[in-house]
Formats: sequence, structure tokens, C-alpha cells
Amino acid sequence: MNEVLIVAAEASSALFALRLLEQWKSEKKNIKAFGVGTQAMEDLGFERIGKAEEMAVVGLAEIIEHYGHLKSVFNRLVEESLRRKPKVAIVMDYPDFNLMLAKKLHAAGIPVVYYISPQVWAWRKGRVKKIKKYCEKVLVLFPFEVDFYKSEDVSVEFVGHPLLDEISDKYLNPQYLKERRSKFGIKSEDTVIGLMPGSRRGEIRQHLVLQMQVAQNLSTEFSNLKFAILVAPTLTKEQIQELIPPQFSFSYVLLKDEPPEMICLCDFVLAASGTATLLVGLLHKPMVIMYNVKWTTYVLAKILAYRVKLVGLPNLILGREVVPERIQVGAGALTLEMKKYLQDKAYSDSVRWELSQLQGRLGAKGATSRVAKAVDVYFS
Repeated sequence: MNEVLIVAAEASSALFALRLLEQWKSEKKNIKAFGVGTQAMEDLGFERIGKAEEMAVVGLAEIIEHYGHLKSVFNRLVEESLRRKPKVAIVMDYPDFNLMLAKKLHAAGIPVVYYISPQVWAWRKGRVKKIKKYCEKVLVLFPFEVDFYKSEDVSVEFVGHPLLDEISDKYLNPQYLKERRSKFGIKSEDTVIGLMPGSRRGEIRQHLVLQMQVAQNLSTEFSNLKFAILVAPTLTKEQIQELIPPQFSFSYVLLKDEPPEMICLCDFVLAASGTATLLVGLLHKPMVIMYNVKWTTYVLAKILAYRVKLVGLPNLILGREVVPERIQVGAGALTLEMKKYLQDKAYSDSVRWELSQLQGRLGAKGATSRVAKAVDVYFS
């Protein structure tokens, strides 16, 4: 039995880790995986030492609040790794935690592969030194990351983006979209606005009410709007509902389904910055990307990322601000940006066309199979 440590503490990382487990299962690999992940991973036989839904924290204050739990999981991962001696450790995103863990694993002679590397090319570039020292290889999702890591003399391999495998051609088929929307009672004259407040509970607290305020503003000006709050895979409808105060008078629905199935119902999206915005872009949905954090976290991030001009993945990949990015702003500013889509068809059509160019920048489908092949060398 080949044992593998996987640390997937974010919603997007956990989805890609799940796909890797499914890949190994389809190949009938004799692999036992343990570490940090989701219930869906556990259902496939993954042994959870840490729960992703309890570890996906954001911001300095929230990290401090959850420090005791994070430290406990970290210590257990180290203890279990020293005891089991896994053939390889696959760490995904979550850089501060994973780089400290990589240091411990490297010292114990356990090879570490970083899959879904942190955005060291964008900010806190100094972390690349730790990656080089403690990780045997980095598997990257974006072509432009290859040159960066090679310039730092880091062993790197471009595997492509696993999100491409989540997108069926049907999601871009007008007939399928029409039929699916009709099942939800969406009429041809209706415009659906999707609200995506994030996947971490801390960021949802920062974003959900703000996004609801934007929806309330839009509902007073446009009579044909329908609103849907898209629930992230690691959360439940009940967890979102309890965060919504009673003062909002417009109607909305909570949707819980596979992310592409939810997003394809929408015409436009107000989305918290993160991997989900790339999925929205790949489905050709014009969006406004927003993000709000506590001011202490924001000031620190501005200092650390003073050279960063773009934060949204679609914009980073396309090289310019194709969709608006509004960081640390209020409902009024976000409402104005969403209104532009509703009032200017030529503008929204041009954004759709720009987003249709994303897929060509991300390589071919089959990222998960390439990841499986890349780590196959560690199994006897």
C-alpha cells in the first residue's frame, strides 16, 4: 500500500484533490491517502485529519482566532507523517501552513510536491526560496508560471488547469441553457444575477450582506431581475441562510449544486475574488469581482502586494482588466458596475467575447491525469 499525504484546505483545492483521488481509483492504484480535505474526499476513502471546511480561514484576525485548531491539525499531520512515512506529500495552495509543513516533511526525508502553487509571482515573492528548498517539484496551472519558476531555478511542470475538465460543452449550448433555466421557472425576459460571496466563512461574513445590498439596489431599478445566492461546495444552504439578516425585501433563492450547473443559470455575476471567478469566466458570464477584508488585513496586503495591479484570475490570465475589480468598496460602487452590464448590451457582449478567449490560454483538458502521472514516480 502506497500512502500519500494530501493537504487541500480550500474549496477549490479540495475539488481538485477529489478529482485526483477519483483518477487513482479509476486506475486501480493501490494508494491510501490521508491529510486535510472534505467530506466528499472522505467518502472516497480519504482519511481526514483536518477538515477543509474548518480550516479555510482568511485574514490575520481570523487566523489568530483559529490558531489553536490550525496548530493542532499541523502537529497531527507531522506526527502521522513521521509515523507513516508517506511516499509523497501533495500540498495545495494554503501557503503559510503548507510551507511550514513542507519544511518539517523535507527534514524527515518525505518528498513534497506543490500542486496549485501560491501566487508568489504576484506578491510575497520571497516565498519562492522556501518552495525551492523544501519542495521537489511544483505543478503549475498557468503557462506564465513556468518561466517564473524556471528563472528561480525551481523544478516546475505545467499540468494545465483542472477547471477545464469541470466544464462540459453543454454549459455553453444555448438550447441546454434554455431548458435548464425553464426548469427553475426562469422566463426568457428574466435576467438572473448570481451572488457568489466566497467559500470561507470569514469572507462570506464580509461579503454576503454587501452583495445583498447591491441586489436590493438593483431590484428597485430593474423589474425583470432574479437573484440567486450560489452556495459553495463546502457549505450548506442553512449556513448561508443564518448569515442573512431579515431586512432585505427582494426575493432570492439559495442554490446548492455543482458550481457549473449553478453558474450557467446566471446572466451576470457579482463574485468574491478567488478560483470561482475563473469558472465564471470560462462559462462566459460577465461579472464584477469584489473583495472586502478587515482594514488591518487590507493595509497589510497593500504593503505586501504594492506591485500588484490585478487580482482577479480572468484578468490576470488575459493581461488586463476585462471585468471590473473593486476591492474594499461599498454597495454603491458595486451597484454602478453591475448596472453597466444591465444597461449596455454592447458592453456586456464585448465582455462575453473577451472571456471566451480564456480557455485558449489555459492549455488542454486532462490536468488531473497529468498530475497523477507526475507523482507516479514516487510509487513503487
